Amino acid sequence: MSEAAGIELVGDEELAYLESRTAFVAGAGMALDDGYRLAHLPLIDPAHPRAIACKDGTLYDNGRHPPIYSLVMPTPGLQEAPTYLELEQELREAPFAGKIAWEIVARRQAKLHATVCGSLSIGAPPVIDPAAREALSRIGPVAVEVRGLFSGNVNRGRLYLRLYPERRDGQNALHLFQRALGRPTSDLYVVGIWNLSNDLDMAEAAALSGLIKRWWDRPILRFTAHALWLMGANDDLVLDSEIVETLSLT
Repeated sequence: MSEAAGIELVGDEELAYLESRTAFVAGAGMALDDGYRLAHLPLIDPAHPRAIACKDGTLYDNGRHPPIYSLVMPTPGLQEAPTYLELEQELREAPFAGKIAWEIVARRQAKLHATVCGSLSIGAPPVIDPAAREALSRIGPVAVEVRGLFSGNVNRGRLYLRLYPERRDGQNALHLFQRALGRPTSDLYVVGIWNLSNDLDMAEAAALSGLIKRWWDRPILRFTAHALWLMGANDDLVLDSEIVETLSLT
């Protein structure tokens, strides 16, 4: 539990970040996992020998799929925050910096977000009924703190920042949004920013592990979310995406 500008935030003990971390092994590298090689690597390097073009039972075709619509929280001002710039500089100086797809980072600057309600519909935007819109409006703006750095136990190869929402009337405020839309609650809200183009060797994996430990509790940005986006995307990096609607929380 911590405080941000006088507002109580939900802490690690109630969120899923600790249990969802990459399990780094001393003396070993870090391999891109199959999910990442299917959903992300074909978008970064379609000719990569470890990219998975398609897989039975999934919608992916070279990293792309029919449009999937989700409710997401934008992170305004994140990439201009001094602490963010400090972290990015450390990443640029890291032993694995040459394996970060920096051109992808640049292409996604205007679309950074954390998913609140994923996969609301496929193929066409969902209909958000008036009662749900009214419920979202009643919840109102929500305070959030962004912290870094994070690598998960799925989509291993993508690096994120983590969101810590305010506690509202004893509850995780993002749970209120999820319940307003009739969705199951979740406890992991990450902003995907950096993507690796290759496996990490032992030294590179150790450097990433150390960077994550040093930055785990460091605040990157505090802001109040005044709106959510209804976003549709044809790929998991939202390179081919649109903001269908902005839902005001005020």
